Amino acid sequence: MATNIHATLGHVTRNRRGQVIGQRAGGFRGCCVWLTGLSGAGKTTLSFALEDYLVGRGVPAYTLDGDNIRTGLNKNLGFTPEDREENIRRISEVAKLFADGGIVAITSFISPFARDRQQARVLHESAGLSFFELFVDSPIEVCEQRDVKGLYRKARAGIIKGFTGIDSVYEKPDHPDLVLKSSEWTVSECVEKVVSLLVKQGILSVAMCINIMELFVPGDRVEAMKAEAEDLPKLNITLVDCQWVQVLSEGWATPLTGFMRESEYLQCLHFGCLLDEGVVNLTVPIVLPVSSEDKERLEHAMAFTLVYEGKNVAILRHPEFHAHRKEERVSHVWGTSNPRHPHIKMVLESGDWLVGGAIEVPERIRWNDGLDEFRKTPAELQEEFRRRGSEAVFAFQLRNPIHNGHALLMQDTRDTLLKRGYKEPLLLLHPLGGWTKDDDVPLSVRIEQHKAVLREGVLDEAHTVLAIFPSPMLYAGPTEVQWHCRTRMVAGAQFYIVGRDPAGMPHPDTKKDLYDPTHGKKVLQMAPGLTKLEIVPFREAAYNKKLGRMDYYRSQHHDEFDFISGTQMRHLARTGQTPPDGFMAPSAWKVLADYYRSIQHS
Repeated sequence: MATNIHATLGHVTRNRRGQVIGQRAGGFRGCCVWLTGLSGAGKTTLSFALEDYLVGRGVPAYTLDGDNIRTGLNKNLGFTPEDREENIRRISEVAKLFADGGIVAITSFISPFARDRQQARVLHESAGLSFFELFVDSPIEVCEQRDVKGLYRKARAGIIKGFTGIDSVYEKPDHPDLVLKSSEWTVSECVEKVVSLLVKQGILSVAMCINIMELFVPGDRVEAMKAEAEDLPKLNITLVDCQWVQVLSEGWATPLTGFMRESEYLQCLHFGCLLDEGVVNLTVPIVLPVSSEDKERLEHAMAFTLVYEGKNVAILRHPEFHAHRKEERVSHVWGTSNPRHPHIKMVLESGDWLVGGAIEVPERIRWNDGLDEFRKTPAELQEEFRRRGSEAVFAFQLRNPIHNGHALLMQDTRDTLLKRGYKEPLLLLHPLGGWTKDDDVPLSVRIEQHKAVLREGVLDEAHTVLAIFPSPMLYAGPTEVQWHCRTRMVAGAQFYIVGRDPAGMPHPDTKKDLYDPTHGKKVLQMAPGLTKLEIVPFREAAYNKKLGRMDYYRSQHHDEFDFISGTQMRHLARTGQTPPDGFMAPSAWKVLADYYRSIQHS
């Protein structure tokens, strides 16, 4: 053993180090989660699933797995009692370094001896680091059934000596911090229990334990809340405000508990993220503008009722008023303050104050327009995906009619996922259903057009979920496309198809693209807080005159392609003409043509 060695402390505190890797001030999360159990109990599967869960929520985590470590750091060790002790000692020291660096170190080792595990705990706790011993409890019979490597069979045949559980003892933990019944619970259920433990111990926030944070009051409180809402001061809100209430209440903006307070608004505006509980991508301010008169009337109220068209839709509690610096807001979000931009115009004409605060909603917002059946919440969509047994959900957001070029990309995405080994890939066809500018095709027409596309089999109805996304449209380009992408992640999608010029529009004056058409795709591939989602880039499709169908554009065969613009499409529809065969499903085109002729006549 070396002598004359003296440990030297550095100048960087744990909290400061934690801030560098994206953790909130005073919120150091470094710790060790030690998974122990028999070979085949599920330790590796659980450790990687936990790592994925944490990293997907902006929490740095790293798995130290038994087999992986023995291929490098510990490749010189065997399986004698002495080597096993040294194996765990080394891992304990490495896990401690990771934890001291602000990372959640997840170790996945059989670690059969209680003495070794206790020494690992002491090592961490003596350094002021949290240590959690998790017993992955699975009967040896189940472990043997799972044994794809055939190790148990070899051990029982005497080929492998000193195999834990066969001819070498495994000492179960007497008082583990958590027992995971891996033979009875799903991987997701086990991960949820670990996350709950980390929340209870102050390592994670409550928000990180909740995939979807709905803001509806429990059923037994609905009537009492409705009565309270009648007695409170009232604030009349706009259509767009009410749509944001729907977005918030259904959990699309998790972990927001209501309209943004000033600190949340500033984080959103300047960083494009919420930073209080890890890194949560949120680029679109979800705010409630009010007039100076309403601010003066309500600023001393502890709560008030939000009213849309005479109906009480929510109660806002503990309001916080702050100045609505409109030019600053629109310049950050849109990159322009041009008042002829339709959404910017609404912002500039809105109140001079913003009010933030938690909201409670008594019941689902219904629009009674015949389309409510398509307005599925994130929780309902996740349940639908589970019911259909899908391992991979790919989302396509659109605010325009579907032509066969869109369908080509969606079909190819499903084929690609099947080739990658996913079972039952499912398309979430998710048109935006909130406010849009006047010259956009109305939601009701788009839904009918989408249904026609499905009926004709252009898209496979058996592998598609058609639902409405309730958010209003901002036309804010790469800033807004991050919001569109993140909300589909909340709904349970693992893949997101990003199109050309997503959330873009022509410049109000020059009529050229307001945003670079390729930047949406590029930004999504770099955006923080979207690591759980894989971005599927849009390939440009055009009408191939030679093949008589939509095809991926190839510049070397430019003369063979015809780009049918939205302006051309509207002209064809209004004049009773039809597009070339293969451009759009005939019945879907009829829906569109009937609409354009109707507005022309009116």
